[in-house]
Amino acid sequence: MEIRSSTVLPARREPIELHTGDGLRLVGELALPPGRPPVATLVCLHPLPTHGGMMDSHLYRKAANRLPALADLAVLRFNTRGTSSERGASEGVFGDGEEERFDVAAALEYAEFHDLPNVWLVGWSFGTELTLKWGRDPLVTGAVLLSPPLRRATDADLDAWAAFGRPLTALVPEFDDYLRPQEAKARFARVPQAEVVGVEGAKHLWVGEPYVRIVLNEIVRRVNSAAHPLPHEVPHEMLGEVPGEG
Repeated sequence: MEIRSSTVLPARREPIELHTGDGLRLVGELALPPGRPPVATLVCLHPLPTHGGMMDSHLYRKAANRLPALADLAVLRFNTRGTSSERGASEGVFGDGEEERFDVAAALEYAEFHDLPNVWLVGWSFGTELTLKWGRDPLVTGAVLLSPPLRRATDADLDAWAAFGRPLTALVPEFDDYLRPQEAKARFARVPQAEVVGVEGAKHLWVGEPYVRIVLNEIVRRVNSAAHPLPHEVPHEMLGEVPGEG
């Protein structure tokens, strides 16, 4: 059966709480491969919460619905401070990317304490800013940036990532609202280990199943290449669907 936008594949899913260094409780979810340990971990940093970004933003929800089963990945999603979703509300108020440094640290501490392997940060829009500014932790293997605006994150942050030395991939939509491929290549040139991948026809929000598949495949290509490319179909008995979605 074909994988659709509403497809939910088997995983061990559990609600989690993160506790920040400045005393806040953040809500999230960890999805693990069914019946086997993960080979790598995605820590997902969501888009701007003041514009609707949250742990359930569609790319991350679909990553959690598919990648544990298809690519043996653990997917850790959470709401940054002051952000709400179906999972619940995280304490605190939006910190404009500054106080969120405690949120990133809390997620990485959770991954370390629970022995989650081979941790990669996946940031989307505002989440790319958090990745570049606050994700330079020894636990981090590398990072994938989706629609990086490079607004809060400065050239100084790029230089710091260059010195950090970890792999960095930026997936940049052809028709992005903030930063398009040609400019992105110029901005990221100061990071020798960075790769900028322009995605033809895509927009900032990656709406549409063809673009979701591109994003998930590019993530898996870097994090667990043995599982690349992802299948478009799975056995019927693996398929489930989210009620009310098509």
